[in-house]
Amino acid sequence: MSWDIVIFNSKQKIKAIEEIDEELLIPVDFGIVLEKHFTNITASENHREIKGEGYVIDYFVDSEPVSNKVFNLYGEAALFELISVAKIYRWQIFDTGKGEMLDLEHPEKNGYSNFQSYLQQILKNTND
Repeated sequence: MSWDIVIFNSKQKIKAIEEIDEELLIPVDFGIVLEKHFTNITASENHREIKGEGYVIDYFVDSEPVSNKVFNLYGEAALFELISVAKIYRWQIFDTGKGEMLDLEHPEKNGYSNFQSYLQQILKNTND
């Protein structure tokens, strides 16, 4: 099961997802940007997979620039890899599991442990 996040490119400092001003969202070609930063990308039609030491990042490329993109993460290191790119481009990351924006300056507060707890609960419930 993946840990899902959404990356936003916005002029607005997003504090809560409900307060996004769509007029301040800036379309970008996430695929091209990520290809500049990762050499370990596998492509299959519009699906992309970045594999690294202890992590995988899955996403789909778009035919035109978009202001936000969903990423499926496997392994905590995946988040830290994306945070390093997000800081360069001033992207903002929303954690779908926590339901809140991540603090990129303090990534140790990320929701990975919450995600792991949630995943264990799901697996336990399916095995009962």
